[in-house]
Amino acid sequence: MDDSEVLLSIGAFARRVGLAPSALRFYDDCGVLRPAQVDAVTGYRRYAAEQAARAVRLRRLREAGLPLVDAAVVLDGRADAARGVLRAHLERTRRTADAARAVVEGLLREAAGGSENGRSWARARVGGAELASAVRQVAPAVATGESWKEHPVLGCVLLELIDGEVRLVATDRYRLAVRVLRPAEFEGGPRQVLIGADTARNLAEWAVRQVAVDVECADDGAGVRLRGEADSREVTESAGRRQGDGTPEVFPDYRLMLEGLGANRHRVIIDRLALRDAVAGRAGVVSLSTAAGDDAGGGAAGRSKGAVSRETTPGSTAEQTLEVSGGGREPVLLRMVRTGSGLRIAFDPTVLVPALEAGVGPDVLLESGSADRPVVVRSADQGSFTTLVMPVRETEAKD
Repeated sequence: MDDSEVLLSIGAFARRVGLAPSALRFYDDCGVLRPAQVDAVTGYRRYAAEQAARAVRLRRLREAGLPLVDAAVVLDGRADAARGVLRAHLERTRRTADAARAVVEGLLREAAGGSENGRSWARARVGGAELASAVRQVAPAVATGESWKEHPVLGCVLLELIDGEVRLVATDRYRLAVRVLRPAEFEGGPRQVLIGADTARNLAEWAVRQVAVDVECADDGAGVRLRGEADSREVTESAGRRQGDGTPEVFPDYRLMLEGLGANRHRVIIDRLALRDAVAGRAGVVSLSTAAGDDAGGGAAGRSKGAVSRETTPGSTAEQTLEVSGGGREPVLLRMVRTGSGLRIAFDPTVLVPALEAGVGPDVLLESGSADRPVVVRSADQGSFTTLVMPVRETEAKD
């Protein structure tokens, strides 16, 4: 007699498949899992070993919350009927979970509203290394020098909890950096708090050593707490300066800046570090140009004489290329992938280089509507980090 012919008592079978004996009796009564044998005298039920797979499947269906009628269709019905039952149940569970989440989040907000001297706190949980990286990415866009003295609020990093996201923003009016984090947990909001650049960097040094960080912001915008596994950090006052009437200086509305960009008609994907190296070290304004002739295979058409190619084969005309020129150095040609017509646009390298250094990954995406509009600088493989860089007048790029 092989294993498939061995009959198991209801207790032994129950232990094998993870069901209670009472559940097996119920499923027998309902006709979805009949025992292989029932003793006519004692009424004892015995099960065959090959019934275990069906019993386990039934247990999983019931754990997922399927009614017994639907479970029977999955077990014994046609394949298309079983799929239909499962899809309908999946949609029901999603709606139920969404409704429950909304209720619980509302109760949590109410519970937080009366805590700690009447201050309401919003909370988001993010990875410690991810938070530290976000601060390091946006911090180069913080204002320094005269811009900071004139507008101290621009010397801050804006931390925002809104729409289920954590956003960090910095701008010096010539560039804007925005990093979006999607937390594992989020409660309350929206909240905004300003953190001085040096304080933000110190918080990043602490956060990078944490597996996870709870970011907590009060409703009055007067501070932020970061809680790790064993300790915490707290900024008790929002940074920035108060105006003559005593109200805090307002951080620029970065949403308006992003919404005002309009359509981006020119897109360039290029090696991030190669572009950084080609721009860095130039004294004065640098121009980037993509010739319209590239589309027809005339990659070097209209370029500066004597341009040095670091990414293309000398003499090749089949590549789409970007020319980096100006700033007292010889022009450099870099391979690129481009959509849109040819464009020539000029930058201050002290503004463009930090934007490139803050990126992630080997490639960078440059998007522009025209030569006088802000250029969007994104990591090609990380849409959660965006930098806007203001160009300068083309006439300034001529040596």
